[in-house]
Amino acid sequence: MTLRADAARNREAIVEAARAVFAEQGLEAPLDDIAKRAGTGNATLYRRFPTRADLVAAVFAERMAEHVDAVEAGLADVDPWDGFASYIRAVGAMQARDRGIADLVTMNVEAPEIEELRTRAYEGLVRLVARAHDAGVLRADFTDQDVVLLLMANAGLVERAHGITAEASARLLALVLDGLRAGAATAGPPAPPAGRVVAAMRRNGERRLGCGSRPKPGPGSAPTTQTPHHFREGRLT
Repeated sequence: MTLRADAARNREAIVEAARAVFAEQGLEAPLDDIAKRAGTGNATLYRRFPTRADLVAAVFAERMAEHVDAVEAGLADVDPWDGFASYIRAVGAMQARDRGIADLVTMNVEAPEIEELRTRAYEGLVRLVARAHDAGVLRADFTDQDVVLLLMANAGLVERAHGITAEASARLLALVLDGLRAGAATAGPPAPPAGRVVAAMRRNGERRLGCGSRPKPGPGSAPTTQTPHHFREGRLT
């Protein structure tokens, strides 16, 4: 096997191992566990993926594309309520199947490919919520940051409801959706300001993927400090 082929094999083994470990343990899973499952040394993992965010991007770009697909499928539904509800159910089911994606949809990651997909999903989500509001089927005080809070709650359930994850998540979302219909709404407390929700997402990403949980930097590498563009623009998902 050539050196190039060996490097490609190692990279694929690391990505597949990370996909399995993140699905089981979430994005804070020890990187040592990933290297061990891949059958490679830690140094090999660090050379291929200098930061945890780099590894997350390699593993989850396809899954984040599925998030975009869920938004677009909701928009394609001619019924505004059914389109909105189908999106919530679809993303909730994605979270229930994979603790890694459960974490990822509620945080920001310094990975351009992931953030481009997140921006597309956000833009579609805004349209889904606005369309349901315009049709008078979604309670008037519900905002797009409430979707983030709902997915954060579902991620917490996914982390803790071992053995009953799919059923528990589906029930939680069904109960919440029933309370989001305009006809069933009663006044609730105000939603947190959008900036505070964005800050919570940023802290979530920093806590799980930040300096304390990054792989040891490889030779010549330096930590990334650039703020993702949708932080600066106040985008939420």
